[in-house]
Amino acid sequence: MTFQEKLEQYADLTVYVGLNVQKGQTIMVNTTVDTIEFTRLVVKKAYEAGAKRVYVNYTDPVQTRTHFEMAPDEAFQEYPQWSVVQRDEIIDTGGSFLWIDAEDPDLLTGIPAKRLSDSQKASGKALERYRQAVGSDKVAWSIVAIPSQKWAQKVFPDLESGKQMDALWEAIFKTVRIGEGDAVKKWQEHIATLEKRAGLLNDRRFDKLHYTAPGTDLTIALPEKHIWMSGAAKTPQGNPFIANMPTEEVYTVPLKYGVEGVVRNTKPLVYQGNIIDDFTLTFEKGKIVKAQAAVGQELLAEMIGTDEGAAYLGEVALVPHQSPISDSNILFFNTLFDENASNHLAIGDSYPTCCEGARDLERTQLESIGLNTSIVHEDFMIGSAGMNIDGIRSDGTKEPIFREGNWAF
Repeated sequence: MTFQEKLEQYADLTVYVGLNVQKGQTIMVNTTVDTIEFTRLVVKKAYEAGAKRVYVNYTDPVQTRTHFEMAPDEAFQEYPQWSVVQRDEIIDTGGSFLWIDAEDPDLLTGIPAKRLSDSQKASGKALERYRQAVGSDKVAWSIVAIPSQKWAQKVFPDLESGKQMDALWEAIFKTVRIGEGDAVKKWQEHIATLEKRAGLLNDRRFDKLHYTAPGTDLTIALPEKHIWMSGAAKTPQGNPFIANMPTEEVYTVPLKYGVEGVVRNTKPLVYQGNIIDDFTLTFEKGKIVKAQAAVGQELLAEMIGTDEGAAYLGEVALVPHQSPISDSNILFFNTLFDENASNHLAIGDSYPTCCEGARDLERTQLESIGLNTSIVHEDFMIGSAGMNIDGIRSDGTKEPIFREGNWAF
């Protein structure tokens, strides 16, 4: 299969599987100028699928860096209303959102943590309706990624500069099951496997999960009506979509005040164009009471302090250590990929779809059923070949879920 054929297949997956574009829909694409050729291909295929209109919001990493370096402090405490209105229109008309990522993991290295935090707070507050729509799967949304030169240099520093982009392209194609036959069919089979895993966990109705690994001894309580889900979701109209491509996880929500113990990360967290690494978090009654990082301590503290909910967990996700992305032994420095190579948790906002009856609740009502809310949602990786996880039932009986990093059943 030629590179162009793989690219065409990737665009098909993005439009027909990831977003599952419907006839007459309006699509909003958010991306950077580094993706322009692939984005043009996706836009073409979206129209072929019946889209009524496709809007593309391009950003320029160089200009983004300049803004964070040179804009006045007050610029980071505001968010443009036109951007809010744009997203609201997509929600109101039953459209969908696509992100095409080509992130430079070091884009904002050296920018004061307060600027990054203020920017996060301003956008998070302004886009609350949008975050609720996405978090509740009330609209279809998807994230895919393609290489940029700086990202490829970060992932493959030992390769010749002319080979780095090619290597990252091939790595990405493999993660999304392109290059070995019918990728759409392979995705259908893959999602069926994940749905089976989620079903097995839903049948077991565990009250708690107990994680043990080097540096980790953590117990997470689950809401009574929690639901384990796969990467496949559906809009209220019943249209399926895949939010993250790739995806290897099954996930649910934790009970906000039911997390106790300590957890250590196993892969770097890329947050706001910076790397946070070698960190441990200590929880008491669900809240992070201690956070220590060898790299990015100030930014970690700012992230956890973004709002009240940022000090609690919003997601629990299970990914076996023996999985395609993990087996590649590639550290992508990109959460979209690295979270799908490892068991992970998320600080901040929870997904109401993971709790029976919560999807249509107002955000102010979610805490009454034990779900966390926040303007942040940041996944961090904790899995390894040394991780064991036990499911604990209400009567205290235990059952192995993971042993030595992989499924025990």
